[in-house]
Amino acid sequence: MDSSNLASLPEDTIEANQPQQAPRPLSAFASRPDRPATQSSSKKFAPLDWKGYFDNEDDIPIPDSDDVFHVYMAGTEGPVVFCLHGGGFSGLSFALSASKIKEKARVVAMDMRGHGKSTTENETDLSIETMCNDVQAVMKAMYGDSPPAIVLVGHSMGGSVAVHVAAKKALPSLAGLVVVDVVEGTAMASLFHMQKILSDRVHHFSSFEKAIESSVKGGSLRNIESARVSVPATLKYDDSKKCYIYRARLEETEQYWKAGLSEKFLSSPVPKLLLLAGTDRLDRTLTIGQMQGKFQMVVVRHTGHAIQEDGPHGVEIPGLSRPSQSKP
Repeated sequence: MDSSNLASLPEDTIEANQPQQAPRPLSAFASRPDRPATQSSSKKFAPLDWKGYFDNEDDIPIPDSDDVFHVYMAGTEGPVVFCLHGGGFSGLSFALSASKIKEKARVVAMDMRGHGKSTTENETDLSIETMCNDVQAVMKAMYGDSPPAIVLVGHSMGGSVAVHVAAKKALPSLAGLVVVDVVEGTAMASLFHMQKILSDRVHHFSSFEKAIESSVKGGSLRNIESARVSVPATLKYDDSKKCYIYRARLEETEQYWKAGLSEKFLSSPVPKLLLLAGTDRLDRTLTIGQMQGKFQMVVVRHTGHAIQEDGPHGVEIPGLSRPSQSKP
């Protein structure tokens, strides 16, 4: 093409025939790659199915009563690690633990009276005597008169129940006792503030996701995965308020909050393990007992009160051996 004719061409024709150049960024910040999309809050705190941690669930009816206790189970061989949750929690608070323990033993996690999917005639009778009877009745219904070797594991309220069941010496197959972050001295000291703690917490949630988010951001649970499994089971839908509320009516159970523990724990004749989030939780009786070697103590760092939930893999029970594999 004659260069003298270029001047007569329209400007857009000239630009179309010239090579395109990438636009120059306005600044160094403008040249940064786009950020990956952040996970939405609804997905981050979405509930997880218990089936990813336990193998099955069942309802255990108690003869001569209207009580039915819900249990989650995992594993097929070895002793039974029977888990009792704390007040306001559910059997699913042991989900992360069950997924590890079931490689070496069987796991049963029970919804206590007034909690989870269990249904009882008196939902607010959380007396030690009643809850001990509940545990023994469930074991009787599940295993009859010949229960397998059982390791009792209890967190908080469930720890107190486990200690008292062991102290009754009515379970001849009891092989071990594990108490998770419950010490009589510190428990008694905190009772004065318990009603205020219960009244100050958030009581109404528009969705499971909001409840899970509240439990994590509020600090009651530190492990998002465990919260996503366990929190929904602690709630029920209130049709009158059109929202989710707590399943357990803990404010109505104050008369049952006091119970002796340390001496009974030390007197149990089976191997004992105390899991704590910090050594400052030891009272005088347990400090002396620990110095005398009456029990094993493990401090699980970077966890809160719910050690079995806050730990990245739940709680692993020392001394459990993997079931032997049969040879062909």
